[in-house]
Amino acid sequence: MQTKITREDAVGLLLKYNKDPFHIRHAVTVEAVMRYFAEKLGYGGEADYWAHVGLLHDVDFENYPEQHCIKAPELLKEIGAEDEFINSVCSHGWGITVDIKPEHEMEKVLFAADELTGLIWAAALMRPSKSVSDMELKSLKKKFKDKRFAAGCSREVITDGAELLGWELDRLLDETLEAMRAAEDEIARKYKEITGEE
Repeated sequence: MQTKITREDAVGLLLKYNKDPFHIRHAVTVEAVMRYFAEKLGYGGEADYWAHVGLLHDVDFENYPEQHCIKAPELLKEIGAEDEFINSVCSHGWGITVDIKPEHEMEKVLFAADELTGLIWAAALMRPSKSVSDMELKSLKKKFKDKRFAAGCSREVITDGAELLGWELDRLLDETLEAMRAAEDEIARKYKEITGEE
């Protein structure tokens, strides 16, 4: 899986349709997590593709929440996104707004990790350190089981994602937490580069 889209193209499109700092940080987080998983799962040669899909996966969400993953193809075509790339982005809306099932391992990782990164970030903000660096799996599992915590993060989607990948839920939680730990400084740096904010 390859794309001719550059990161500059991707960032430009992201910022055209996203102004909310939360959405921009989420995009940069999923970008970094997807790059981490590409390397870890043996798809290093496709890491840019995985990362760019991660960066743009919610490109339509801020302005068109009711058309999430439905409006995205139109927006992605503005930067010449390939059909395969568009399909990859839209597949994370499977069963929610579209019937494009994640087939490639990259699409399954995106589907599984997207909501989970939001849950992990929310849990990190509750910690004195405001960081994932000192978060342990058992702490994350506790937050996962508490349905009132970060209620907007669908546990069902996360569980379905683990199943799609053929992973135990604990593996998905642990590896996504590790991905966010490994990329924490990079996420902060890239967020600052894009927005000028800390």
